[in-house]
Amino acid sequence: MTVVDALVQCLRQLGVRQAFGVVGAAVAPFCEALARSSIEYLHFRHEAGAAFAATEASLAGDRATLVFATTGPGLTNALTGMAAARAEGATVVLVSASTSPPQRGRGAAQETHASVGPVPGLCSAGPLFHYALALEHPSELHQAASRLACGVRRVQGFVAHLSLPVSMQRVAAPAAPHVGLASWHWPTAPGAAIDECVRLLARSPFVIWVGHGARRASDRVRQLVDLTGAPVMCSPRGKGIFSEKDPRFIGVTGLGGHAELESFMREAAPQNVLVLGTRMGEGSSSWSASLGPRGCFVHVDVDPEAFGAAYPGARTVAVQAEIDAFLRALLAAWPADAERQPSRPTRRGEPRKSSERAPAGAVRPRVLMAEVQHVVIDRSDAVVLAESGNSFAWANHCLQFERPGRYRTSPSFGAMGQMATGVVGAALARRGKAVALVGDGAMLMLNELSSAVQYQADAVWVVLNDARYNMCHQGMQAAGWEPFGTALPPTDFVALARAVGADGMRVEREPELRAALEAAMRARGPFLVDVRIEVDELAPLGARNRTLFGAPGDLTWDRARGAP
Repeated sequence: MTVVDALVQCLRQLGVRQAFGVVGAAVAPFCEALARSSIEYLHFRHEAGAAFAATEASLAGDRATLVFATTGPGLTNALTGMAAARAEGATVVLVSASTSPPQRGRGAAQETHASVGPVPGLCSAGPLFHYALALEHPSELHQAASRLACGVRRVQGFVAHLSLPVSMQRVAAPAAPHVGLASWHWPTAPGAAIDECVRLLARSPFVIWVGHGARRASDRVRQLVDLTGAPVMCSPRGKGIFSEKDPRFIGVTGLGGHAELESFMREAAPQNVLVLGTRMGEGSSSWSASLGPRGCFVHVDVDPEAFGAAYPGARTVAVQAEIDAFLRALLAAWPADAERQPSRPTRRGEPRKSSERAPAGAVRPRVLMAEVQHVVIDRSDAVVLAESGNSFAWANHCLQFERPGRYRTSPSFGAMGQMATGVVGAALARRGKAVALVGDGAMLMLNELSSAVQYQADAVWVVLNDARYNMCHQGMQAAGWEPFGTALPPTDFVALARAVGADGMRVEREPELRAALEAAMRARGPFLVDVRIEVDELAPLGARNRTLFGAPGDLTWDRARGAP
């Protein structure tokens, strides 16, 4: 057994079922071992696309995935996708090649190792990787296996990097590393913390704010709402954890969120807000003072760095615990004589639009979203991925989900191309339909149509084609500028899809939408729906342009200047 054989066996025991990457000479021995194994070997067209696909496959399949890359640009191409994996809470292991010791410092092609390379410091833990190791001796496999075994069990995600010198890959391994753990316990809150939370929440009105970190606690959230009558709001990544069609759901916060929610918060004036698994950053809150409580945030998260970060001036009771374990304890301790809150549902209005009727030969984005809701969400179990830009503002605002795990967006890291390529990984991980809502700019930046064709992924791209970087264009207009550098040449994306072996349909009028989406959902293999979008309908970006420049209304901004 060689080092690469042992490492592949280790990764398989850790639950890795799929490997995404681009082969190169320096990483070829590892790739050959992968190809001989039971791990599905998926060779993509660009390392960033492979890393984004691995990220979405990890989240869709709720398991660890693998990325492989060669030295130099192979490694650096993958880094944006790995940063996305860390930001999104995915579990991804990157295995890259490095230059062999005898060749270092001699001008080796694409020279890369722990101390020298285009980006130094990639072989140590830090902001990008939870764990990283330059594996220079076979005996280090055991250390790597133990660290990976602990990491892949983290509820908040785990991103690791193993760097393998070319000369090390075929060296004999002393033994296959052991990856088992004797026991594992989710972090939970001590009794005193639960008692404090009951004291704060059981005797006064409160609102529940649900984020992505609560995705495994959907049933417990519903039990708490049924018991207490508390209204629920969610971050964009928390959509579906509590049904958005439930009358106790009051809206989505942050980018693409609902203004009616802030009105509700001002009028209802809850004493406290129970925050479950969201950092409440700009994309999730717009740092709106209206979302803050009169009393305090009761903030529950596994990551201690989340506490007090977004709203540093607000009183916060921090509870470090896994959300489901916390809610089980809270429900068990809830007093029998606590009063239920009266129902105060809010009604979400339509997003602002430029005209009641679309110009001839164009589709209003809100009408597109209504058809996506009807065809994709209400009539299938497909996962929907909304790309950075106006696409995710419209999706966050308009689409409604009734259960977790069906919606993916990235309002924080927001890499263009993440969902355009990630949809392939999600479809392969689910062995079913995955639908990406993407702008034409993102689709032109990075796509893996060819990879989807090769592996017959049931991926669907719905391209909002407006020949613009329209989020930038509309943002410039909101700032009072004459837009510059936002126009794109018109693109026929159906022709592009067919050129690489996929299929597609062009939509130029609203009555054509349903038939095109239904065809996409019936199709086997990759399918693209190219939708000509009415360009001037304003996306529901909420306070994005204001918070971008730190304007009044932001709680941090106001308190820093002595505002009430």
